[in-house]
Amino acid sequence: MSHEIHPATDAGQDRTGALPLRSYGPAARTAAEAVGSFVVVLTGLGVTMLNTQSGVPPTLAFGIALLAAMIAFGYISGGHFNPAVTLGSAIAGRTGWGSVLPYILAQLVGGLAAAGLLWLLLSANSQLTDVNGLFAAASNGFEEHSAAQFPLSSSFLAEAVCAAILVAVFLGATARHAGRSTAPFAVGLTYAALLTLLLPVTNGGLNPARSTASALFTGDWAPAQLWLFFAAPLVGAIIAGLVFRSFDAAGRKPASEPATAVGPATAAPPVAPDTDTVDAGSGTPAAAPAGPAAPAGSPDDARSFFDKGPGTTGRG
Repeated sequence: MSHEIHPATDAGQDRTGALPLRSYGPAARTAAEAVGSFVVVLTGLGVTMLNTQSGVPPTLAFGIALLAAMIAFGYISGGHFNPAVTLGSAIAGRTGWGSVLPYILAQLVGGLAAAGLLWLLLSANSQLTDVNGLFAAASNGFEEHSAAQFPLSSSFLAEAVCAAILVAVFLGATARHAGRSTAPFAVGLTYAALLTLLLPVTNGGLNPARSTASALFTGDWAPAQLWLFFAAPLVGAIIAGLVFRSFDAAGRKPASEPATAVGPATAAPPVAPDTDTVDAGSGTPAAAPAGPAAPAGSPDDARSFFDKGPGTTGRG
C-alpha cells in the first residue's frame, strides 16, 4: 500500500520513527469511515439477500468488501468501518478519543445509507413481495431467530470472543512494525472466517453498524434484539484493547535505564533547534529543551500505521 510522505517531516519520518501519512482533517477522516462502511454493508448485505445461486458466499463477500475498503480509504481514516474496532483502537491508545464518537456515528450512517439503497432497489422489483422479510433473513438474532437456536448466553459469548479476535487482529496487523501491505488482507480474511463461524449462531454479527443496517429495515423482531449486537462486540473490543495496551506498556523500556559503558566516553553532539517549536513572542523557531530519546517500544512505536500521522495521534 502506498502512502504519501508528509512534506514537513525530515527524511520522510517524524520523531517517533514512524512513516507518517498525509494529514487529513476530522471531516475527511469521518467521511472516509462513512463511505467505507457504506461499501462493506452494501456489498455484504447485497450478496446475502440477492445471491440465491451458488456464487460467492455472503461471509466471504463481507470480508472482501472490508479488505477493499481498507485499501481504498484506510490511509485517510485508519480503516475501521466498525464501532468495535474504533473502540478497541482507542482503548489500545492507537486512536484519539475525540475521533471515537464521530467515527461510530459515521459508520452507522454509512451502513444505514447502504441498507436504504438496497431497500429502494428491492422495492422497485415487482416480483419481490416481501422486502422486509429479506432484511429479516439477513439480520442477526438469537434464540428462535438463530439458525441453530442458540440461546442468548451462547450468542453473547460467541459474538464477544469473535469480536475480540477481530479487533486483536486489526491492532496487531496495523501496528508500526507489522507488514503494512498485508494488514487489509489479514483483517478482511479474519472477518470472513469469523462470520462463517458465527453464521449458525447469530447469522454473523461482529459489526454493530452492519447489524443496525439490516435490523431497522425488517419492521419485525430484529430491532428488539439489536442490543446484543452492540453490547457483545463492544465488550470484545474492550478486552482486545486492554490486552494490547498492556502489551505496549510491557514493551516499554524505563526512561531512566542507565546505558552500559562499552568504551571511552565521548562528548554528545550539539542538539539542533527544534524547528517545529515557535517562540510565541518573536515568531521565530526556539530551541527545544534536550531530553532523553524516546525509548524503543513506546506507545508511539506501537501506533497503527493507518492512524499514524498529524491529526490522529491521540487528539482525535
